[in-house]
Amino acid sequence: MTQTEPDIKIRILLAAKRLFAQQGYDGTSCRQVCEAAGANIALISYHFGGKEGVYKAVVEHFFPIKELKSVNFADLDPIEGIRLLVSRIIQVTHRDRELSFIIQQEMLLRSPRRQTVMNVLVEVWSQVRSLLLRGKEEGVFTFDSSTNALVMVMGVALSHKHMVNFEDVFADEKIGVESIAAEAVRFILLGLGVKEA
Repeated sequence: MTQTEPDIKIRILLAAKRLFAQQGYDGTSCRQVCEAAGANIALISYHFGGKEGVYKAVVEHFFPIKELKSVNFADLDPIEGIRLLVSRIIQVTHRDRELSFIIQQEMLLRSPRRQTVMNVLVEVWSQVRSLLLRGKEEGVFTFDSSTNALVMVMGVALSHKHMVNFEDVFADEKIGVESIAAEAVRFILLGLGVKEA
């Protein structure tokens, strides 16, 4: 039975995502990706134009920008918009840890692939910034600097990714993603001056 073109492309992307997360971009070869995907190495060039193309396709295919774009945040109350967007950011980064780790690696390394990552991240964080500014304009949020406020929201929304590094500190308490998202949103809204968070 022959594999269809979409099947083999997805297998290559899944294998690449797993290997990029485990070994990093530089530590992963096209041959390794194809071996893990059960694909001929020539298919990397044919479908993606090389390893850089595979990386770009992994980010674009697995980052849920369509899911986030499906909501018109301009129609939402700023509080509800922040609540929804921060919850989704946490759920997405929790649901696909491999992609989250790949994005984090490139951001920390400030690699040539950083722009590929930024192309998807800027849309999300710009939406958060717009909600913050609109909330301040409407008198719902209180902060001095929109940049500092955004950095704090980013820090809280992404901090759960580091929980695995501090398991000894958390004792044996297991916290689900829904609980993490709810507490993060509450913390952010209280920090923005919302009394009934």
